[in-house]
Amino acid sequence: MDFQLTADQRALRDGTRELLARRFDRDRLRAAVDAPALDRGLWRELADAGFFALRLPEADGGVGLGLPEAVLVFEEAGRALLPGPLVAGQLLAGAVDGVATGERIVALCDGATDPVLWEHPADCDALIFLDGDAPAHAARAYRSAPADVARAPFASVDPLTPLARVTGPACTVPQPGLDVPRLRREAALLTAAQQLGSAARTVEMAVAYARQRTQFGAPIGSFQAVKHLCAGMLVRAELARAAVYAAAVTEDALDVVGAKLLADEAAVRNARDCLQVYGGMGFTWEADVHLHLKRAWLRAEWWGGAREAEERLADALAG
Repeated sequence: MDFQLTADQRALRDGTRELLARRFDRDRLRAAVDAPALDRGLWRELADAGFFALRLPEADGGVGLGLPEAVLVFEEAGRALLPGPLVAGQLLAGAVDGVATGERIVALCDGATDPVLWEHPADCDALIFLDGDAPAHAARAYRSAPADVARAPFASVDPLTPLARVTGPACTVPQPGLDVPRLRREAALLTAAQQLGSAARTVEMAVAYARQRTQFGAPIGSFQAVKHLCAGMLVRAELARAAVYAAAVTEDALDVVGAKLLADEAAVRNARDCLQVYGGMGFTWEADVHLHLKRAWLRAEWWGGAREAEERLADALAG
Protein backbone atom coordinates (compact mmCIF):
# COMPACT_ATOMS: atom_id res chain seq x y z
CA MET A 1 0.00 0.00 0.00
CA ASP A 2 1.40 3.40 -1.05
CA PHE A 3 1.08 6.12 1.56
CA GLN A 4 2.92 8.80 -0.40
CA LEU A 5 0.99 12.06 -0.52
CA THR A 6 -0.57 13.12 -3.80
CA ALA A 7 0.12 16.53 -5.30
CA ASP A 8 -3.30 17.74 -4.11
CA GLN A 9 -2.65 16.47 -0.58
CA ARG A 10 0.72 18.21 -0.45
CA ALA A 11 -0.91 21.42 -1.66
CA LEU A 12 -3.56 21.11 1.07
CA ARG A 13 -0.92 20.57 3.75
CA ASP A 14 1.26 23.44 2.51
CA GLY A 15 -1.71 25.78 2.17
CA THR A 16 -2.83 25.03 5.72
CA ARG A 17 0.67 25.66 7.04
CA GLU A 18 0.87 28.98 5.20
CA LEU A 19 -2.54 30.07 6.51
CA LEU A 20 -1.60 29.25 10.11
CA ALA A 21 1.81 30.90 9.76
CA ARG A 22 0.11 34.07 8.56
CA ARG A 23 -2.82 34.13 11.00
CA PHE A 24 -1.41 32.37 14.08
CA ASP A 25 2.28 33.14 14.23
CA ARG A 26 4.43 33.00 17.34
CA ASP A 27 3.39 36.46 18.51
CA ARG A 28 -0.28 35.47 18.42
CA LEU A 29 0.51 32.17 20.07
CA ARG A 30 2.13 33.96 22.97
CA ALA A 31 -0.70 36.49 23.14
CA ALA A 32 -3.19 33.63 23.34
CA VAL A 33 -1.42 32.34 26.45
CA ASP A 34 -2.24 35.57 28.25
CA ALA A 35 -5.77 35.86 26.79
CA PRO A 36 -7.02 32.38 25.86
CA ALA A 37 -10.41 33.50 24.52
CA LEU A 38 -10.76 32.20 20.97
CA ASP A 39 -10.30 34.57 18.04
CA ARG A 40 -13.67 34.43 16.23
CA GLY A 41 -12.17 36.14 13.20
CA LEU A 42 -9.55 33.42 12.87
CA TRP A 43 -12.22 30.77 13.43
CA ARG A 44 -14.27 32.13 10.51
CA GLU A 45 -11.17 32.37 8.34
CA LEU A 46 -10.41 28.72 9.06
CA ALA A 47 -13.97 27.91 8.05
CA ASP A 48 -13.63 29.94 4.83
CA ALA A 49 -10.55 27.86 4.01
CA GLY A 50 -12.61 24.68 4.41
CA PHE A 51 -11.13 23.58 7.73
CA PHE A 52 -14.45 22.43 9.21
CA ALA A 53 -16.37 21.59 6.02
CA LEU A 54 -13.46 19.60 4.61
CA ARG A 55 -15.36 16.29 4.55
CA LEU A 56 -18.85 17.58 3.83
CA PRO A 57 -20.11 16.79 0.30
CA GLU A 58 -19.70 19.57 -2.22
CA ALA A 59 -23.46 19.57 -2.71
CA ASP A 60 -23.78 20.62 0.94
CA GLY A 61 -21.23 23.41 0.65
CA GLY A 62 -18.27 21.28 1.72
CA VAL A 63 -14.94 20.43 0.11
CA GLY A 64 -15.73 16.76 -0.45
CA LEU A 65 -12.44 15.32 0.80
CA GLY A 66 -11.82 12.40 3.13
CA LEU A 67 -10.32 11.42 6.47
CA PRO A 68 -6.71 11.27 5.17
CA GLU A 69 -6.95 14.91 4.13
CA ALA A 70 -8.47 15.86 7.49
CA VAL A 71 -5.50 14.20 9.20
CA LEU A 72 -3.08 16.35 7.18
CA VAL A 73 -4.91 19.52 8.17
CA PHE A 74 -4.99 18.56 11.85
CA GLU A 75 -1.32 17.66 11.77
CA GLU A 76 -0.61 21.25 10.75
CA ALA A 77 -2.92 22.55 13.49
CA GLY A 78 -0.98 20.51 16.04
CA ARG A 79 2.30 21.78 14.68
CA ALA A 80 1.14 25.37 15.20
CA LEU A 81 -0.46 24.66 18.62
CA LEU A 82 -3.70 26.11 17.28
CA PRO A 83 -6.15 26.25 20.23
CA GLY A 84 -9.85 25.55 20.38
CA PRO A 85 -12.31 22.65 19.99
CA LEU A 86 -11.09 21.93 16.47
CA VAL A 87 -11.95 18.24 16.53
CA ALA A 88 -15.55 19.00 17.46
CA GLY A 89 -15.79 21.56 14.67
CA GLN A 90 -14.59 19.06 12.09
CA LEU A 91 -16.78 16.19 13.28
CA LEU A 92 -19.96 18.20 13.85
CA ALA A 93 -19.89 20.38 10.73
CA GLY A 94 -23.17 19.65 9.00
CA ALA A 95 -24.76 18.29 12.17
CA VAL A 96 -24.93 21.60 14.05
CA ASP A 97 -25.96 24.73 12.17
CA GLY A 98 -23.27 27.37 11.76
CA VAL A 99 -20.32 25.14 12.66
CA ALA A 100 -19.16 24.52 9.09
CA THR A 101 -19.09 28.25 8.36
CA GLY A 102 -17.34 29.18 11.60
CA GLU A 103 -20.27 31.21 12.88
CA ARG A 104 -20.74 28.92 15.87
CA ILE A 105 -18.23 27.08 18.04
CA VAL A 106 -19.27 23.69 19.37
CA ALA A 107 -17.68 21.40 21.96
CA LEU A 108 -17.79 17.62 22.13
CA CYS A 109 -17.81 15.95 25.56
CA ASP A 110 -17.37 12.22 26.11
CA GLY A 111 -19.56 10.90 28.92
CA ALA A 112 -17.46 7.73 29.07
CA THR A 113 -14.57 9.57 30.71
CA ASP A 114 -14.08 10.59 34.31
CA PRO A 115 -14.04 13.48 34.81
CA VAL A 116 -16.01 14.75 31.83
CA LEU A 117 -14.08 17.78 30.62
CA TRP A 118 -15.29 20.63 28.43
CA GLU A 119 -12.70 22.71 26.58
CA HIS A 120 -13.11 26.44 26.08
CA PRO A 121 -16.48 26.55 27.89
CA ALA A 122 -16.67 30.36 27.73
CA ASP A 123 -16.33 30.35 23.93
CA CYS A 124 -18.77 27.62 22.97
CA ASP A 125 -22.22 28.21 21.49
CA ALA A 126 -23.37 24.59 21.83
CA LEU A 127 -22.33 21.38 23.55
CA ILE A 128 -22.72 17.85 22.19
CA PHE A 129 -22.56 15.24 24.92
CA LEU A 130 -21.85 11.58 24.06
CA ASP A 131 -23.66 9.02 26.19
CA GLY A 132 -21.27 7.22 28.48
CA ASP A 133 -23.66 4.77 30.19
CA ALA A 134 -25.08 2.84 27.24
CA PRO A 135 -23.16 0.08 25.40
CA ALA A 136 -21.06 1.43 22.54
CA HIS A 137 -23.46 0.27 19.83
CA ALA A 138 -26.43 1.89 21.58
CA ALA A 139 -24.82 5.13 22.74
CA ARG A 140 -26.54 8.34 21.69
CA ALA A 141 -25.60 11.99 21.44
CA TYR A 142 -27.37 14.90 23.11
CA ARG A 143 -27.25 18.63 22.56
CA SER A 144 -27.27 21.27 25.27
CA ALA A 145 -27.06 25.02 25.41
CA PRO A 146 -23.96 26.05 27.38
CA ALA A 147 -26.06 28.00 29.90
CA ASP A 148 -27.95 24.81 30.78
CA VAL A 149 -24.85 22.78 31.63
CA ALA A 150 -23.76 22.55 35.26
CA ARG A 151 -20.01 22.88 35.51
CA ALA A 152 -17.20 23.36 37.97
CA PRO A 153 -13.77 24.98 37.53
CA PHE A 154 -11.01 22.61 36.48
CA ALA A 155 -7.33 23.55 36.37
CA SER A 156 -5.79 22.93 32.95
CA VAL A 157 -2.15 21.99 32.51
CA ASP A 158 -2.25 23.79 29.14
CA PRO A 159 -2.58 27.59 29.42
CA LEU A 160 -4.07 27.67 25.90
CA THR A 161 -6.92 25.29 26.76
CA PRO A 162 -9.33 26.49 29.48
CA LEU A 163 -11.33 23.60 30.95
CA ALA A 164 -14.44 23.02 32.99
CA ARG A 165 -15.64 19.80 34.61
CA VAL A 166 -19.18 18.89 33.57
CA THR A 167 -21.16 18.06 36.70
CA GLY A 168 -24.67 17.88 35.30
CA PRO A 169 -25.33 18.42 31.59
CA ALA A 170 -28.90 19.09 30.53
CA CYS A 171 -29.11 16.09 28.19
CA THR A 172 -32.70 16.72 27.18
CA VAL A 173 -32.38 17.20 23.42
CA PRO A 174 -31.31 14.10 21.47
CA GLN A 175 -29.07 14.83 18.49
CA PRO A 176 -30.14 12.27 15.89
CA GLY A 177 -28.01 11.08 13.01
CA LEU A 178 -24.72 10.95 14.90
CA ASP A 179 -22.79 7.68 14.96
CA VAL A 180 -21.26 7.79 18.45
CA PRO A 181 -18.68 4.98 18.00
CA ARG A 182 -17.52 6.62 14.78
CA LEU A 183 -17.34 10.04 16.46
CA ARG A 184 -15.16 8.62 19.22
CA ARG A 185 -12.93 6.78 16.73
CA GLU A 186 -12.43 9.79 14.49
CA ALA A 187 -11.96 12.14 17.43
CA ALA A 188 -9.12 9.89 18.62
CA LEU A 189 -7.54 9.88 15.16
CA LEU A 190 -7.73 13.64 14.66
CA THR A 191 -6.29 14.15 18.14
CA ALA A 192 -3.48 11.76 17.21
CA ALA A 193 -2.85 13.85 14.09
CA GLN A 194 -2.46 16.95 16.28
CA GLN A 195 -0.02 15.05 18.49
CA LEU A 196 1.91 14.02 15.38
CA GLY A 197 2.19 17.64 14.27
CA SER A 198 3.50 18.67 17.68
CA ALA A 199 6.00 15.78 17.72
CA ALA A 200 7.33 16.77 14.29
CA ARG A 201 7.58 20.42 15.27
CA THR A 202 9.62 19.71 18.40
CA VAL A 203 12.07 17.72 16.25
CA GLU A 204 12.54 20.83 14.11
CA MET A 205 12.93 23.01 17.19
CA ALA A 206 15.52 20.71 18.77
CA VAL A 207 17.59 20.41 15.59
CA ALA A 208 17.52 24.17 14.94
CA TYR A 209 18.63 24.94 18.50
CA ALA A 210 21.35 22.27 18.40
CA ARG A 211 22.79 23.89 15.29
CA GLN A 212 22.99 27.40 16.71
CA ARG A 213 23.83 26.77 20.38
CA THR A 214 27.57 26.39 20.96
CA GLN A 215 29.45 24.86 23.86
CA PHE A 216 33.20 24.31 24.18
CA GLY A 217 33.63 26.09 20.87
CA ALA A 218 31.35 23.80 18.84
CA PRO A 219 27.62 23.51 18.07
CA ILE A 220 25.98 21.19 20.60
CA GLY A 221 24.50 19.28 17.67
CA SER A 222 27.97 17.87 17.02
CA PHE A 223 27.94 16.07 20.39
CA GLN A 224 26.97 12.41 20.27
CA ALA A 225 24.48 12.60 23.14
CA VAL A 226 22.55 15.40 21.42
CA LYS A 227 22.65 13.57 18.08
CA HIS A 228 21.11 10.50 19.75
CA LEU A 229 18.35 12.58 21.33
CA CYS A 230 17.42 14.18 18.01
CA ALA A 231 17.60 10.88 16.12
CA GLY A 232 15.31 9.22 18.66
CA MET A 233 12.85 12.09 18.33
CA LEU A 234 12.78 11.73 14.54
CA VAL A 235 12.22 7.98 14.74
CA ARG A 236 9.28 8.41 17.14
CA ALA A 237 7.70 11.07 14.94
CA GLU A 238 8.03 9.03 11.75
CA LEU A 239 6.65 5.86 13.38
CA ALA A 240 3.68 7.87 14.60
CA ARG A 241 3.24 9.40 11.15
CA ALA A 242 3.09 5.99 9.47
CA ALA A 243 0.54 4.74 12.01
CA VAL A 244 -1.67 7.84 11.84
CA TYR A 245 -1.67 7.97 8.04
CA ALA A 246 -2.43 4.25 7.82
CA ALA A 247 -5.32 4.51 10.30
CA ALA A 248 -6.77 7.37 8.26
CA VAL A 249 -6.93 5.04 5.26
CA THR A 250 -8.16 1.86 6.97
CA GLU A 251 -10.43 3.61 9.53
CA ASP A 252 -10.06 0.43 11.60
CA ALA A 253 -10.77 0.89 15.31
CA LEU A 254 -7.64 -0.95 16.47
CA ASP A 255 -5.47 0.88 13.95
CA VAL A 256 -6.76 4.15 15.42
CA VAL A 257 -6.01 2.96 18.95
CA GLY A 258 -2.45 2.06 17.97
CA ALA A 259 -1.97 5.35 16.12
CA LYS A 260 -3.16 7.37 19.10
CA LEU A 261 -0.84 5.45 21.43
CA LEU A 262 2.21 6.05 19.21
CA ALA A 263 1.34 9.68 18.55
CA ASP A 264 0.84 10.42 22.25
CA GLU A 265 4.19 8.85 23.06
CA ALA A 266 5.90 10.78 20.28
CA ALA A 267 4.40 14.12 21.30
CA VAL A 268 5.17 13.79 25.01
CA ARG A 269 8.63 12.23 24.75
CA ASN A 270 9.73 14.49 21.91
CA ALA A 271 8.74 17.57 23.87
CA ARG A 272 10.67 16.27 26.87
CA ASP A 273 13.76 15.50 24.75
CA CYS A 274 13.50 18.87 23.02
CA LEU A 275 13.54 20.47 26.45
CA GLN A 276 16.72 18.50 27.24
CA VAL A 277 18.37 19.76 24.06
CA TYR A 278 17.49 23.31 25.04
CA GLY A 279 18.97 22.75 28.50
CA GLY A 280 18.26 25.48 31.03
CA MET A 281 16.72 27.67 28.30
CA GLY A 282 13.97 25.06 27.85
CA PHE A 283 12.69 25.69 31.38
CA THR A 284 12.17 29.40 30.78
CA TRP A 285 8.92 31.06 29.74
CA GLU A 286 10.58 32.41 26.58
CA ALA A 287 10.88 28.92 25.05
CA ASP A 288 7.81 27.46 23.34
CA VAL A 289 8.75 23.86 24.03
CA HIS A 290 6.93 23.87 27.37
CA LEU A 291 3.71 24.78 25.52
CA HIS A 292 4.13 21.71 23.31
CA LEU A 293 4.75 19.53 26.35
CA LYS A 294 1.71 20.80 28.21
CA ARG A 295 -0.57 20.41 25.17
CA ALA A 296 0.81 16.90 24.59
CA TRP A 297 0.08 15.92 28.18
CA LEU A 298 -3.48 17.18 27.83
CA ARG A 299 -4.22 15.49 24.49
CA ALA A 300 -2.73 12.21 25.71
CA GLU A 301 -5.65 11.89 28.13
CA TRP A 302 -8.36 12.65 25.56
CA TRP A 303 -10.20 10.05 23.49
CA GLY A 304 -8.32 7.12 24.95
CA GLY A 305 -5.32 7.28 27.27
CA ALA A 306 -2.31 4.97 27.17
CA ARG A 307 -3.65 2.45 29.69
CA GLU A 308 -6.95 2.03 27.86
CA ALA A 309 -5.17 1.75 24.51
CA GLU A 310 -2.73 -0.86 25.78
CA GLU A 311 -5.55 -2.93 27.26
CA ARG A 312 -7.54 -2.85 24.01
CA LEU A 313 -4.53 -3.84 21.93
CA ALA A 314 -3.59 -6.62 24.38
CA ASP A 315 -7.15 -7.99 24.27
CA ALA A 316 -7.07 -7.99 20.49
CA LEU A 317 -3.74 -9.83 20.42
CA ALA A 318 -4.89 -12.35 23.01
CA GLY A 319 -8.12 -12.96 21.09
